[in-house]
Amino acid sequence: MAPLGITMRAMVLAPVLAAAWVAPSLSTRLSSPAAARTAPSNSNMPLCMSSDSFMVGVLGDLHMDPRKMEDYETGKAQWMPILEEGQKAHGNVALCSLGDLGESKSVRPKETSELFAGTTECHQLASEYLGSFGVPYEVIGGNHDLEGLDEFDTDKENLDVFMKEHGKPTPQFSRLIADKTLLVGLGSTVFREAKYTSHEVTIDDAQLAWFEQTLIDHPSTDGWKIFVFTHAPPNGSGLRVLQENHVVNGCCWLNHSDDKKCRKFIELVREHRSIKAWFSGHFHLGQDYQDSITFPTIDPKDGPYPNRGSCVFVQTSVMRGGTSRDGRQQSRLIRGNKDGFEICTVDHQKDGAIRLDASITYTDDNHEVGVYGHEDEQAQGDAYFKVYAPCAGDQYHPPDECYVKYSEDGQIMICDEEITVDSKAWWYMADGRVLGMLNGMLVEYDPSTLAPLGLVVGADELVGKKLAVIDSGLDECIISDEEGMEGADCSAAGPVREQACVIYDENDKSVTVIQPNEDGSYWRKIVRNKMVRMREVRRVKAAKEFAQTFLGVSDEEVDEKVVASWGPYTSVGGTAKKTGVAGLTAPAKK
Repeated sequence: MAPLGITMRAMVLAPVLAAAWVAPSLSTRLSSPAAARTAPSNSNMPLCMSSDSFMVGVLGDLHMDPRKMEDYETGKAQWMPILEEGQKAHGNVALCSLGDLGESKSVRPKETSELFAGTTECHQLASEYLGSFGVPYEVIGGNHDLEGLDEFDTDKENLDVFMKEHGKPTPQFSRLIADKTLLVGLGSTVFREAKYTSHEVTIDDAQLAWFEQTLIDHPSTDGWKIFVFTHAPPNGSGLRVLQENHVVNGCCWLNHSDDKKCRKFIELVREHRSIKAWFSGHFHLGQDYQDSITFPTIDPKDGPYPNRGSCVFVQTSVMRGGTSRDGRQQSRLIRGNKDGFEICTVDHQKDGAIRLDASITYTDDNHEVGVYGHEDEQAQGDAYFKVYAPCAGDQYHPPDECYVKYSEDGQIMICDEEITVDSKAWWYMADGRVLGMLNGMLVEYDPSTLAPLGLVVGADELVGKKLAVIDSGLDECIISDEEGMEGADCSAAGPVREQACVIYDENDKSVTVIQPNEDGSYWRKIVRNKMVRMREVRRVKAAKEFAQTFLGVSDEEVDEKVVASWGPYTSVGGTAKKTGVAGLTAPAKK
């Protein structure tokens, strides 16, 4: 996204907001570590009701390891004078941790294989650390915070300890930080019971209902301004994501695997303009990219309307060097008042230097103007993290050049040439689903936001082939004689034009039909619950030992000889007759 008059407008707006940071001290507030640690969540009282100025420190994924505390102590030492300045100026100061508090591996590998993340010891260490900043702190659960698998049998037991150690009555929180300014957090509550990958950040139905009611009770028309904190961002945020990790594994967005619940958050943002900013972590990416912050409105000359309500979405980096994907070690600082707010970076590699990243000025209760504080600061290798996103355009802008239209006969030949890792294209299916090619993969996108949802076909299967979308509907109702399919063609005929997406190879004349899932989506929910995968790994390990002991299979051959099979579907047949997977558990088809 192009900046909106970065240099001139940032110079004009920054001094206006800066006046808030030097306001006279109005009151003292909780300052001892013990008091800060036990300050209740869901507090409805700011410490200085007469002040509209506030300051919030935002910490990304901590992944604390008791063996590697140097970066955490350094980071805290850099934060302390910043927070103290806010305390002296106006007193409305708080700290917010975005979750993933512990290292997801053993911290005593010679003694135990138990993961540190999610354990009582982990949450006690994190509570002690967050409570030592001298200001009240809030924390929400990330995808690793219920990972105490050896200590707790259920998610509920693990969640109860998480809340107990951090003094939280509920997984969510709300805190009135200043006049008409509310901090709201939502936490993940599922790990062992996850339907698919355990690393999906799942906001349960109770929290979602509470969040929606909170928005209804605090409308922008009454002057409310809400800042939201979650571990992962919502679908539609427009933030830079990791295509090769979180997207393909189905754990990129909040409630990623459930279409309706995944889309609910951006729908609430569009409906409730009291939401002014939304902070998230999860990706372990730095804050030097402009698309680590996205604005709700941009100048029409710079592109289509993003349709993100009145909300600025903000990605937050990490504090410890060993947890960063791009080498950055950074946190976020929010400084605001009744006129707007600033988003800043606290750079832990530069002695805690504060850099202005964006200035947001309220023009009225429902609108604001955002200005970037700096250009992209790219480092070597950063291009790996930049992901193409389709753009549908609007009344002033056509779709981007990668959009593929249907021909007059209603067909699409997506690629006249063989697909490569550089091929880019996207298109609408007749039922409204959106598919596209990127990095040699076929990916499904959300129809409303065009955010990537997940992997449909991997590069190992797609590169070197061609792809087409063809009609597969009925010219007339034909009664099938196939066992189990009698009359199905007639009953399935409906108003939506039926299509088939096919991969074909002109060399060997092979054609592969990409069948959608039962719910109509295409992206494959391949990665399952971690508890299930751990049991599967143990079964394979046992099978390998069996093969070596009873069949005499050598160490060199065992990985090739022992395979696993999964359900549920291997054919379009209406009767279950065989379960073999050609080329894997059964001979390849000739």
